[in-house]
Amino acid sequence: MEPTQSVDKLTLYESSLDDEPVLEGNISVPGTAGAPDGSGGFEFNTLDEPISQTIKRDLSAVGSKFFHVLYPVEKKSLLREWDLWGPLILCTFMATVLQGHDTDNGAGDGGPEFAEVFVIVWVGSLIVTLNTKMLGGNISFFQSVCVLGYCLLPLAAALLVCRILLLFSSGTAVLIMRMISVLIGFCWSTFASMQFLGDCSPPSKKMMSMYPMLLFYLVIGWMVISHSN
Repeated sequence: MEPTQSVDKLTLYESSLDDEPVLEGNISVPGTAGAPDGSGGFEFNTLDEPISQTIKRDLSAVGSKFFHVLYPVEKKSLLREWDLWGPLILCTFMATVLQGHDTDNGAGDGGPEFAEVFVIVWVGSLIVTLNTKMLGGNISFFQSVCVLGYCLLPLAAALLVCRILLLFSSGTAVLIMRMISVLIGFCWSTFASMQFLGDCSPPSKKMMSMYPMLLFYLVIGWMVISHSN
């Protein structure tokens, strides 16, 4: 008695030898919510929209998140639709301004290198995020990195103010004004990050999760105020 064998055939199309195959289908992007203009409300296909409209929508989303950092009232805006465009823009700007330069005698001016600023910002965000997760925080890794990166905006603005002030003078009055601007930026960044991430940790461990955020922005603030060239 010979065993029977079943042969499974996968038919892609049926045609004669002279006919061209006809392949039809529909490509969709599941899970993409919102309208192409960023207003939200229904599912759409990003593969069919123009590139200019995609860039416009992404820039609008980044600008909206920046606004929520400057006016941190709506707490779920950065957590619901996270992205890393804002943190990348702010980190690149701060690294470019803070990086050290060679002087006339061949020695450096003491400023950090471009890569060093990137490492401090992203590794610092990683440590703060891991601390929140280890304390039982109900937040994803990229959501936390997104919030910490976007909340660098006040300190980036303080860095720009300090840079403008150093163009005019480097006296005591300018130093005091720089310290005030960095202090405001530090407090604003810390407050905004606590507004977004404060409810993600258990109530009994909230202070333990907030403390690394304070140290993170304190280190960035010290880099800004120590930049004097």
